[in-house]
Amino acid sequence: MNKLLISACLLGDPVRYDGKSKAQQHAGLADLLAQDRVIGFCPEVAGGLPIPRPPAEILAADGAAVIAGDARVVTADGGDLTPYFLSGARQALALCQRLRIGVAVLTESSPSCGSGRIYDGSFSRSAIPGSGVTCALLEQNGIRVFSQLQLDDALKYLADLVHG
Repeated sequence: MNKLLISACLLGDPVRYDGKSKAQQHAGLADLLAQDRVIGFCPEVAGGLPIPRPPAEILAADGAAVIAGDARVVTADGGDLTPYFLSGARQALALCQRLRIGVAVLTESSPSCGSGRIYDGSFSRSAIPGSGVTCALLEQNGIRVFSQLQLDDALKYLADLVHG
């Protein structure tokens, strides 16, 4: 039975940098939760960051560049949080590998979880195309990542895997 990895904030856990959540109400997700097929995970908290915490952005790059060692995840005052983000991403990957999870729904725009867009590192709320650190690492290892804006597509993909 295939499980779904999902950002814990999307399940209503108050783990975002601002201590809030981004809870998603979706019948298909509720069905998977009832079947114990959903694993909630926050890579930033798993990596050792507190709640709340200062906002962070990837400096003029994306998650793949962070993984390659060519970019950093920083706070507005220049604090380097890269090791926390890398640790959380590695823990997310290890969890997916251990539980054979091939599909994830992650929070768009996050420096960890963004899958289509992230902020540009200027702390001006300017978004650029790109992936966060966790998203990039999961995708590099064959895990299909969707954002919460693509929840229907993610659930269909998961169903196709199960019935495939």
